[in-house]
Amino acid sequence: MTDTVTPVQDPPYLKGLNPPQREAVLTTEGPVLMLAGAGTGKTAALTARLAHLLWTRKAWPSEILAVTFTNKAAREMRERVGRLVGEAVEGMPWLGTFHAIGAKMLRRHAELVGLQSNFTILDTDDQLRLLKQLIVAADLDEKRFPARSLAGLIDDWKNKGLVPADIDAGESERYANGRGGELYAQYQDRLRALNACDFGDLLLHMLTILKAHPDVLRLYQERFRYIMVDEYQDTNVVQYLWLRLLAQARRNIACVGDDDQSIYSWRGAQVENILRFERDFPGATVIKLEQNYRSTPHILGAASGVIANNGGRLGKTLWTELDVGEKVRVIGVWDGPEEARRVGDEIEAARRGGTSLDRIAILVRAQHQTREFEDRFIAIGLPYRIVGGFRFYERAEIRDALAYLRVVNQPSDDLAFERIVNVPKRGLGDKALAKIHQLARLEGLPLTIASARILDTDELTPQARRALGNLVGDIARWRDMARELPHAELARQLLDESGYTAMWQAEKSVEAAGRLENLSELVRAMEEYESLGAFLEHVSLVMDNEGGAQDPQVTIMTIHAAKGLEFDTVFLAGWEEGLFPSQRSLDEGGTKSLEEERRLAYVAITRARRLAVILHAANRRIYGQWTSSIPSRFVGELPPEHVDSETTMSGGESLWRANWSERADPFADVARGTGRGPGWQRAAGSGSGFTTQPTRIVESRTSAVSLGSKGRSDLSTGMRVFHQKFGYGAIAEIEGNKLEIDFESAGRKRVMDSFVTIA
Repeated sequence: MTDTVTPVQDPPYLKGLNPPQREAVLTTEGPVLMLAGAGTGKTAALTARLAHLLWTRKAWPSEILAVTFTNKAAREMRERVGRLVGEAVEGMPWLGTFHAIGAKMLRRHAELVGLQSNFTILDTDDQLRLLKQLIVAADLDEKRFPARSLAGLIDDWKNKGLVPADIDAGESERYANGRGGELYAQYQDRLRALNACDFGDLLLHMLTILKAHPDVLRLYQERFRYIMVDEYQDTNVVQYLWLRLLAQARRNIACVGDDDQSIYSWRGAQVENILRFERDFPGATVIKLEQNYRSTPHILGAASGVIANNGGRLGKTLWTELDVGEKVRVIGVWDGPEEARRVGDEIEAARRGGTSLDRIAILVRAQHQTREFEDRFIAIGLPYRIVGGFRFYERAEIRDALAYLRVVNQPSDDLAFERIVNVPKRGLGDKALAKIHQLARLEGLPLTIASARILDTDELTPQARRALGNLVGDIARWRDMARELPHAELARQLLDESGYTAMWQAEKSVEAAGRLENLSELVRAMEEYESLGAFLEHVSLVMDNEGGAQDPQVTIMTIHAAKGLEFDTVFLAGWEEGLFPSQRSLDEGGTKSLEEERRLAYVAITRARRLAVILHAANRRIYGQWTSSIPSRFVGELPPEHVDSETTMSGGESLWRANWSERADPFADVARGTGRGPGWQRAAGSGSGFTTQPTRIVESRTSAVSLGSKGRSDLSTGMRVFHQKFGYGAIAEIEGNKLEIDFESAGRKRVMDSFVTIA
């Protein structure tokens, strides 16, 4: 049912709303899906709808369930509605995040799941401590089966609404050779004994209660006359099931979301939840918010062209009344350092033109990409801030690695030694460290020397003496190696031999994978300096460089962290195959992950209000080797009419611009992962380098890059070939100068034909 409000009677919350927003506000009865594209004013519509329910007395504040994903969003909604309807919103006890509302409900019914109402909610540290106790009690090696891995697995199960009884043998195999389900059950029993729960329990326990106790379910179904959910595309399974149960009776549920912005599958979000809304709630009203108030037509056209390649979308067409603006710029550069230099030059030019730095952002797919930008900006004195994470050299894994290198470089660096003496864990407890410190103070020695001296005494237990002796011996050996090995190679060996790399490899989590990438980037960064001492001095200068927090600064952040934000100018760095879309994501999730990566590209482009600049590099240095890169398939999916492209060679030696190839749609196959995209042709006998010219050059500035190579005639499908990075493999498909190869060790990869030899 749609309420009617005549223009003369319009209350303040309806003023300024466009027709679809107004419809979303006034359609109060029955299920409603507000499909809100990026920048279309969904928050205004959502808060106006809540204000309308209160203003018209359709429900008391205590009869509305309004769910958000963050406390910030809940506060903003409360403040906005308060300004529209006054103090009534202060009495809304059921406006908050999923976890806050789940905790409120659970405290009222805790006894139904074996808890008391004053239960404790464990934080991550307490959760890990408890899991470590269970792992030790199960006689498992915590180094091989880390507590953090088990915590992530249990969180995944809880996000899916699975209690221990639901864990089958296949799921249980995901940890400790089939012991996962058993440890999950023990963990839940231990939590009950402690009268505690973790964050996942707040909704899982309530879902259990609602399913097992019809009287409790009926209580909340009758209480909540209206249910509103923000960011519905980000709901996980347990949130979805919880909401569906609560909404079944009255069916007055209004969900706001955008299937094209579902980018959090790694934390359990299921885009399918929003896609099946109309099946879950037959007769639902679907209202599309398509008028964008943020971005120019060229930016919207570029983003829409990319996301159109995803299947199974609900579909919408964004439009705007803003001026057409500047086309999305695509810039190809020679390598990573050139990318950072180019972005720095562009930002400095914009600042000279009057643009404030706080209106500019650099968005990256992975955190390790920030390092080159940070180094460049410090070199040229350009203020910046890292949002949603630490600056590169402040990250824990980087500080650990640097501490190892500092001990090798300077034996008397006690602070560095203290940091690494038990990282990774070597069984050196506080008592052992206290005795080392005591001897160091008594004889005025650095801790490394004191550690060597104490090995000749009986001060330590045999286990501690053995562990310390191994570390002291390793440090001495690394110092000897430093005289012969290049310092980057020394760092690689040191991280491997110390067990530090293995520690993170054993940590099966998204964060661990990112930490390993950061360590690789650290080693790569060292190659640019003539010695270990020179590199460590550079790091010290970088860490000491703190701009005034009150001054305008360029924002550097990941695309994930940028969701919901907007900037006048956005630089999108590293749009290359393997980096974006992420090869790791593609390997783990296939087509489903590719579509999420594409949604991430859509989110990235739509963060820009006035200008979006996409960059891709022809070369990246990985583990000391220059490897070729081809532009992301997403670059090929950008509609030509919305794009302006250029490619530069390092140092400005040549500037070239290329046109589309003769094909009507040269990137149609790239979208399927098999087509010819932009790339460079390797020079004969040039190793892993490139020629300074593309295979074809068109002088006029046009809409996208294509090099039009026809490919080698000596290759055929099924042929066995060798690639310097990926090893041996068989050609599965050939399209122009691009090959799909099933590598024996690396799986299927897409590479340029000039980088393989016939085996």
